[in-house]
Amino acid sequence: MNILFSEQLNKLRIAKNLSQDDIAQKLFVPRDAVNRWESGESTPDLDNLVKLSKLLNCSLDELVLGNKEDEHPYYGKMNFWDFAARYWWLLFAIAGFIVWMISYLR
Repeated sequence: MNILFSEQLNKLRIAKNLSQDDIAQKLFVPRDAVNRWESGESTPDLDNLVKLSKLLNCSLDELVLGNKEDEHPYYGKMNFWDFAARYWWLLFAIAGFIVWMISYLR
């Protein structure tokens, strides 16, 4: 798992047309703190990470790891085996319903 925070912060900040000063003012931190975050010299605390993700309109996964929402393994298309592995418990509910229906119809 690669942490890409400094690269992502720079990329997302530029995409939103924000300067380091803009981010610093909105988060109430010094401009050089934002500069250190982007250069990889330091990282923000959790509170500032959450504020950054809201300010840049992205998830924490995208901000820290570079994973977009649609790249998450649980959001893509799933085949039969993925479905069966995730929802195996439904077989018990369906089997119980079928047994109940058979006994009810007799």
